[in-house]
Amino acid sequence: MALHRVVVTGLGALTPIGNNVNEFWDSLEKGKSGAAPITRFDASLFKTKFACEIKNFDVKEALDPKEARRLDNFAKYALVATQEAIADAKLLEYEQLDKDEVGVIWCSGIGGQVTFQEEVSKFAVSRERNPEATPRYSPMFIPKMILDIAAGHISIKYGFKGPNYAVVSACASSTNGLIDAYNCIKLGYSNVMVTGGSEASITECAIGGFNALKALSTRNDSPQTASRPFDAERDGFVMGEGAGAIILESLEHAQARGAKIYAELVGVGMSADAHHITAPHPEGEGATLVMKRALRDANIEANAIDYVNVHGTSTPLGDVAELKAIEKVFGEHAYSLNVSSTKSMTGHLLGAAGAIESIASILAVTKQTIPPTINHTTPDEAINKQINLTLNKAQKRTVNYALSNTFGFGGHNASVIFGKFAK
Repeated sequence: MALHRVVVTGLGALTPIGNNVNEFWDSLEKGKSGAAPITRFDASLFKTKFACEIKNFDVKEALDPKEARRLDNFAKYALVATQEAIADAKLLEYEQLDKDEVGVIWCSGIGGQVTFQEEVSKFAVSRERNPEATPRYSPMFIPKMILDIAAGHISIKYGFKGPNYAVVSACASSTNGLIDAYNCIKLGYSNVMVTGGSEASITECAIGGFNALKALSTRNDSPQTASRPFDAERDGFVMGEGAGAIILESLEHAQARGAKIYAELVGVGMSADAHHITAPHPEGEGATLVMKRALRDANIEANAIDYVNVHGTSTPLGDVAELKAIEKVFGEHAYSLNVSSTKSMTGHLLGAAGAIESIASILAVTKQTIPPTINHTTPDEAINKQINLTLNKAQKRTVNYALSNTFGFGGHNASVIFGKFAK
């Protein structure tokens, strides 16, 4: 079987620091924080009262109001980011486009949580008022809630009839989706894949649930500095929301239509920690395996990597374990490459994290710039000071290859490598 090279031809983003790709990248370069007090609901009684919300986003300007009413926020975000990516790739302008050969793999860690919370709350209130009444739910409850529905809506809107499904692996979801999309093209199942992830989890249930796990930062007096990966005073992650969309194509298909090529997806890896439901392996064993597997798939040496966009959630255990893994995988080269966590700016988008962090990695390659890790003030003695964490300011450097890591509850690990495109 002939294997196909896979390239990136379109990007779309809706994030807490920018409502399109250009705004997103500009904010990354400037080291802008997306954290602020929560406006979605009254968070005054919660341990954490802030998050990284999308700002100045009017769904009426992006989607038909009738269409929007039938969608949970996570699906709205998916359609908006996908619309930008398809336009960016000029995909629909290609008159010979065979929509039967275009697939969609769209991911979310949780799916329609807003819808689930609203419907269950309505049910609880109605039962309290009249325990004998017949339970009533909206007929759109299930179609709005299920996390695969975003992929369905995208295919229906554009008529794409290739492989169509969702992937869920907690915070590794959209990276796993990207890997599946890559394999669909590499093995010849599709010419084009629309892939990405979206999340809309700034809700009472999500904030309360992650507070119960002691996973969220409670730096309520300074939200903008709360996401501080690698800093000695880090105390948990900051919830984010939004979406990232990526158009992948076989090189032959992209060249046949004269598409702009951002980068090549050259290698992927997957592994499991097999350790704990929420905590990473303390020595980063699963993280070590997944990066080695991505390098093997890419058929490149470890010293070819110039930048690692780390999972870097700003948790006491996770940050240290990931850096230990980087030192194991890269050896002395670990002190020559750049590392950064863009979650310091966007917060943690859960199932959408891999998609927007892949976009950051792709743009690091195309723009030869490393986005920073912001909010770092106090070094952690457990972290090797020789590692270049790209602290507080973006750095210019040659970036031929960028590796992006995402890890999820359950011990799911996924890594992807993007390379500078060369004919």
